[in-house]
Amino acid sequence: MNPADLPREVTSTPPLAADALLAAVREVANGPLQQQAEAIDKGTYPQAVLQQLGALGGMSAHLNAPHGTGDYGMTLRAMSEVARVCGATGFMVWCHAVCGLYMEASGNPALMGEALTKHASGATLGGTALSNPMKSYAQIESWLLKATPVDGGYIVNGALPWVSHLGADHYCGAIAGVVDEAGNALSPSRELMFMLRCNAPGVELKNCPSFSAMEGTGTYALRLTDVFVGANDIIADPAKPLIGRIRGAFVMLQCGWALGVTQGAIDSIWAVEAQLGHVNQFLDDRPDTLQAELDALTERIMQLAKTPFDTSTAFVIDVLDARAHSAELALRAAQSALMHQGARGYLLSSAVQRRVRESHFVAIVTPAIKHLRKEIARLSAEESPA
Repeated sequence: MNPADLPREVTSTPPLAADALLAAVREVANGPLQQQAEAIDKGTYPQAVLQQLGALGGMSAHLNAPHGTGDYGMTLRAMSEVARVCGATGFMVWCHAVCGLYMEASGNPALMGEALTKHASGATLGGTALSNPMKSYAQIESWLLKATPVDGGYIVNGALPWVSHLGADHYCGAIAGVVDEAGNALSPSRELMFMLRCNAPGVELKNCPSFSAMEGTGTYALRLTDVFVGANDIIADPAKPLIGRIRGAFVMLQCGWALGVTQGAIDSIWAVEAQLGHVNQFLDDRPDTLQAELDALTERIMQLAKTPFDTSTAFVIDVLDARAHSAELALRAAQSALMHQGARGYLLSSAVQRRVRESHFVAIVTPAIKHLRKEIARLSAEESPA
């Protein structure tokens, strides 16, 4: 047997200092990731790069010791460095980071300890299947997964149209509506949050139709047929209290990805300034203006990152508004990059063309801009009922 095939013990290593971590993440992003960015856009899943980032601590700084330093701002900055080069990989860093958040917040010893150590280090990889649940809580969709109580746990059935950062040995946090044996929702309603393992009996991964971008994100449709969920895989039961505690952190972490896509677009504008600045000066959304707006937004998000678990309505509204702003800025910056680069930015192989399509995903992924605005309106009405 090859010694490399033997099981290896995964232990926590002291997190890198902030500057060293960002420098190391930047080196991976500008090296192996940049070399694969076009291939990732077309469907290559960058597992080795993700594991490199995990080993550095680039996806776990927000977790508490020994897995990280509890610094949400650092995870946001690392994510931004990745997304600056490849938006698809930046998105998967977010998927992995929030899955670690679920595991840590669960309080379940089976999902913490060694399991969380492996996740934080990238030795194992996992994502999030909360698109439908977030829309369900916002009364946009109905529950697509149903959990029936049985001895020792639950039986879960249903299907999700697309879940990212998955593979045969991956896992993801998911939520199902709890129903009785007849399939009727409980009253009052209750939801189960659990770790869904892709290699569990009854779990099927199905290829999705081709997307216009982000093809290398390991995105599949999931079908669950009588999948048993035992105590070791329960994140929260009921789910709603935990979701209430982590929703600000969940949405805030997504901003790191959006900031990176925006910065990458601004970089592309500066790349042609020496040659085309004499005519580009007549365009709107010039790079210095966009950079100033991005820097101000980044500072605003970093302030929010200091208190990620603030559950006050005012704080949650501020997080949702910052996330909407980050999506809108990514759209504007990518569009401006295309206009500044002209014909060269219209080539299918252009990084600008890729960022335009990535920015569209920033705007429509859950929570989409329309979802964010709906929630802001609802929470604002609750805050000021008059």
